[in-house]
Amino acid sequence: IAMMPSFIRLSLNSGLVMRALSRAQVCRNSLPDASHARFHARPGAPKIAAAREAPMHIRKLFTAVDETMIEMGREANEPLRKVAVVAVVKNPLAGQGYVEDLSALIDASTAIGEKISAMAVEALGPYAPDSYGKAALIGSAGEQEHGVAMLTTVYGNAMREAVGGGQAWISSFTKRAYPGESIDIPLAHKDALYVRSHYDGMSVMVPDAPLPDEIAVICCIANRGRLNHRVGGLRKEDAKGEDGLV
Repeated sequence: IAMMPSFIRLSLNSGLVMRALSRAQVCRNSLPDASHARFHARPGAPKIAAAREAPMHIRKLFTAVDETMIEMGREANEPLRKVAVVAVVKNPLAGQGYVEDLSALIDASTAIGEKISAMAVEALGPYAPDSYGKAALIGSAGEQEHGVAMLTTVYGNAMREAVGGGQAWISSFTKRAYPGESIDIPLAHKDALYVRSHYDGMSVMVPDAPLPDEIAVICCIANRGRLNHRVGGLRKEDAKGEDGLV
């Protein structure tokens, strides 16, 4: 090449440069864009990095409605309707052993809570929410703490917003389970925990969930206390609803 006339060398070099630039453009276009790349963990990154960047996929939604009009032969002036909505989600930490940082689950729980809480209020129909509870079933490849992480304050606040406010803490229960196992979700008055008439619960099961790598996140609400309640304690009508207790 050194012995070629200068105009030939210039033309040849220009061709090489153009081909190199073309190859570089093809390589750049083949890379995932930012919105796609964020779902891929870097090689050698901590376990939690992959989980934090992964979306929380909902495999299925399940709604259960339990309405009772008559108890011990006595017809209620208002039926007791309990509603539970379950979101069966992929557990990004399943099978990874002990992982210290559970913030990926906590962060994802807000959107899950907003969705299923809105569905629960809709399923309650013409009635206003008066009590609430939450629960989670964790598949066998996960840890009970994974379910707890899905039910923290940010999830609870999503429930409170959906039911129109709530001063009381939200009763909860979590356990590791196989598909089809039931869970009893505790219920209590949404503004005053000491209202004894509203100590109740709802049993729920999803036939094919949770799978080993899933979490079944549950929101439960009801429109009133137990039918025929008559064991004393703070009455709903006397509750102040200021501190979440009385």
